[in-house]
Amino acid sequence: MANSMGIFAEDRSLWSETLYVRKLLERVGMKADPGEAPFQSWEALPDLALLAIKYHLEKGHPFWHWVVFVRENAQPFVLDSKMGLRSHLRTDFGRMRPQWYIRVIDGR
Repeated sequence: MANSMGIFAEDRSLWSETLYVRKLLERVGMKADPGEAPFQSWEALPDLALLAIKYHLEKGHPFWHWVVFVRENAQPFVLDSKMGLRSHLRTDFGRMRPQWYIRVIDGR
């Protein structure tokens, strides 16, 4: 679906912009809050959110890795697309260092 929208994994702007992710969410009937909120704690996150982890600067330009935070039946977990992971469902919250998040609303 992303490729049909002109969005490709090789595009480095995916690492430093939110526009493509917001367009993808809209395409599947979901809506993202218009702004980003600073990460305070795992408990304070909404039940569905995009998280920016692995935040760093390269030549003064911000980059991060997207993950999805989900809380279902009071059980939190993170969905991470990183290729090298044994499991893409993560609960090792102490290893992730979120900088900010975007609340997502399922409008389906």
